[in-house]
Amino acid sequence: MANILVVDDEPDFLEQMPAIMSRWGHKTFTATDGFQALEIFERESIDLILSDVRMPNMDGIQLLHKIQDIDKRCPVILLTGYPADETAIQAMHSGAEDYLVKPINYDELRIRIEKSLQRKAHMDSIPFLRGLNWALALSIPFWLIIGFLLAKLLR
Repeated sequence: MANILVVDDEPDFLEQMPAIMSRWGHKTFTATDGFQALEIFERESIDLILSDVRMPNMDGIQLLHKIQDIDKRCPVILLTGYPADETAIQAMHSGAEDYLVKPINYDELRIRIEKSLQRKAHMDSIPFLRGLNWALALSIPFWLIIGFLLAKLLR
């Protein structure tokens, strides 16, 4: 179960997303603008953000930048009802995980959310694997020294 923050200024969209996400096994937090989203992001453990691009006060691209300043590993999927090539390009260059055009195909959204969460899980495991590699690399010489000492003592 992942914690997903949905950010959109459309009340109907915000009302339906918690039920949909719940069916998919996720807990949903909602925000009506970028400032409210940042407050929730700092207070809760959020695994993924689903945000509209065009919103009052702070748009989705600005929110993406602020989220990346806090946690670069949190995936952000941007949504828009106003598709424009330059917006999609700007979103992807800014570090968005994905970009979807409204109206949303919920099957496609679910697939993209799951892929984003899997990728995040893989990225979160990298520091552990690096630490494990270092631990193994450092422990091998120790055991070799002990082996040599035991071999010398047991002659």
